Amino acid sequence: MSRTEQDFLGQREIADDIYYGVQTIRGKENFHITGIPMSQEPYFVKALGYVKKAAAMANRDLGAIDAKVADAIILGCDRVIAGDMMDQFVTDFIQGGAGTSTNMNANEVIANLALEALGFSKGDYQHVSPNDHVNYGQSTNDTYPTAFRLALILRLESYMTALRQLQEAFFAKGREFDRVLKMGRTHLQDAVPMSLGAEFRGWGTTIGEEVDRISEARALLREINLGATAIGTSVTAAVGYPKLAVRHLSALTGVDFILAGDLVEATSDTGAYVQLSGVLKRTASKLTKICNDIRLLASGPRAGFNEINLPQLQPGSSIMPGKVNPVIPEVVNQTSFLVIGLDTTVTLAASAGQLQLNVMEPVISFALFFSIRTMERAVNSLRENCVIGITANEEHTRNMVLNSLGIVTVLKPLLGYKQCAEIAREGYKSGKSLHQIVVVERKLLTQEKWDEMFSFERLINPDMIG
Repeated sequence: MSRTEQDFLGQREIADDIYYGVQTIRGKENFHITGIPMSQEPYFVKALGYVKKAAAMANRDLGAIDAKVADAIILGCDRVIAGDMMDQFVTDFIQGGAGTSTNMNANEVIANLALEALGFSKGDYQHVSPNDHVNYGQSTNDTYPTAFRLALILRLESYMTALRQLQEAFFAKGREFDRVLKMGRTHLQDAVPMSLGAEFRGWGTTIGEEVDRISEARALLREINLGATAIGTSVTAAVGYPKLAVRHLSALTGVDFILAGDLVEATSDTGAYVQLSGVLKRTASKLTKICNDIRLLASGPRAGFNEINLPQLQPGSSIMPGKVNPVIPEVVNQTSFLVIGLDTTVTLAASAGQLQLNVMEPVISFALFFSIRTMERAVNSLRENCVIGITANEEHTRNMVLNSLGIVTVLKPLLGYKQCAEIAREGYKSGKSLHQIVVVERKLLTQEKWDEMFSFERLINPDMIG
């Protein structure tokens, strides 16, 4: 069974079990770019359903379209929002036309659902038209970015949850390792003592900062141009439609959307995407640093730092028996590099807007959703497969502290910088321990005073030194 649909370019045969129509088919045929259809981002599909529902409600309330038709459209939107029609959203993420193929995909699916609800056949668009009814008073240039922003807001919630859970995992290890003494390092050289718990706690704190920055960037997405139609002049929209449609969308989603004060500006502006992408890059940079630290601290094990042990997940070599690699920090590093690169994509696409529209929004949407989705998976993997299972080599880390010449800094308030530098230099040249030089040979401190100065509490709380 099939039906014939026609647009101004000609006719196409469409299988009757398909809910999208001729314009979607043209978009599907024209754009084979990523191989990833819009259905792979369910938040975007649901967001399109919400936007079309808000539009139908506003047009019904204003008498712009027949109430019976509007109610059938709303029923179709509810099916889309519920996820029932996910497989019908087939256009590629990256497409020409500023997202028109995706907008028409939604219009056609919803129109055919409405037709079924009214007892008509799919494609019988004289009763419910994708363009004249579902898309009434709308343009791709306001519905696509509005749905895009709503989808980002929804998608970011689970990503922020993943980051909060990673933060708490670091904090939990911070508490577990609170009394594990280790050597702090700057320039990859011995610095001063600290607790391993403080190191993990620092990673948790920095991840928490990223949640705050994402929340701030997400707030910018609440300003939308729904009702702007083609370029911001609201051409074809009913009087009062923009404010009413935004009010309905806010009520439907629970998101406090704001109608942009200048719809012409808002229709071509992509600044919020650049801001969000920059925050995603910032988080990726921080995660890269953390994963580099974890790999260093677990290096060896016998010929490296060997301060912590990572969960052993798989053999690490096809030639070296028994070797195990830090595969989870490595894959998080690679994901972070991808996100950092995609930020460049967003920046270039945002800067490529011309006059009253930025037609590059589809690639911006691909870059942002791909970044968020892959980063969320990487963050969850880092927490579940790595951080939770980390253990500390407490005796080894303590021995490294006491063997380090860096702890001479603890004696600086008592002996002065010059004498401490001489002691460190002697230790470096002779290989003697600091204890051997200070207590045994030079007798600058008694054993009792040494033990007092180099107790765990004094080493990790320098303020106690006097």
